[in-house]
Amino acid sequence: MTNGEAFKALYDTIVKLRGPGGCMWDREQTPSTLREALVEETFECLEAIDENDPEHIAEELGDLYLLATMLSYMHEEEGKFTVADVLLKVKEKLIRRHPHVFGEVKVKDTAEILDNWAAIKANHEGRGLKESVLDEVSSGIPPMDRAHKLQKKAAKSGFDWPDTEGVIAKIEEELKEVIEAEKGDKLEEELGDLLFSAINLCRFLKVDPSVALRRTNSKFAGRFKHVEKKMKEAGHEMKKENLDIMEKFWNEAKE
Repeated sequence: MTNGEAFKALYDTIVKLRGPGGCMWDREQTPSTLREALVEETFECLEAIDENDPEHIAEELGDLYLLATMLSYMHEEEGKFTVADVLLKVKEKLIRRHPHVFGEVKVKDTAEILDNWAAIKANHEGRGLKESVLDEVSSGIPPMDRAHKLQKKAAKSGFDWPDTEGVIAKIEEELKEVIEAEKGDKLEEELGDLLFSAINLCRFLKVDPSVALRRTNSKFAGRFKHVEKKMKEAGHEMKKENLDIMEKFWNEAKE
């Protein structure tokens, strides 16, 4: 089966699910009800990519294709635009934003490609800057990713630390303020500043904070599961009173 035939098969399946005699649940869905699923499936796809498992990646990408196609078809049903419109728009955007591939523009490196991309968005697509370069960063993305993007935008305008020492000193300063903060809103604010500074260090060292945190989450989960398994084998209950035993198994997992 060709790629085009496979996509048509997916489209036809969605049409049947949403049509008379289809699935009651699928017919009840709206773009709003699928928002959470879209976010969840995106993160599941990221997890599969981190695992570098081709079969799992293909499955999760399929879920994203399903949601993107179904969301497009919902608007097609209402006569707002068609699935074909969506595909053609993104094709046209790719061609428009790659004049060095589809046109006569010459570029010397990736930085110039990105500069051209931004200029095309601003000058040819009506997505120019408003009051700030930070307006280009969506407020709808997860807070950690938004912090990272805000920092990159500011740094591109020259607003950045001259060296790593300054970034680390800022983290130490924010940690001290967290320790000194009272409970409530002030503590929440200071913890937010500390997180923002830690994300900034990731950016400065060219590490994606989301990727780094996902790796740490996986590492923590693996070690904790080892503790659970060993505690069960030893006949110990997972509770605060057995923390010393759990810590022994935790160190074992680290080794």
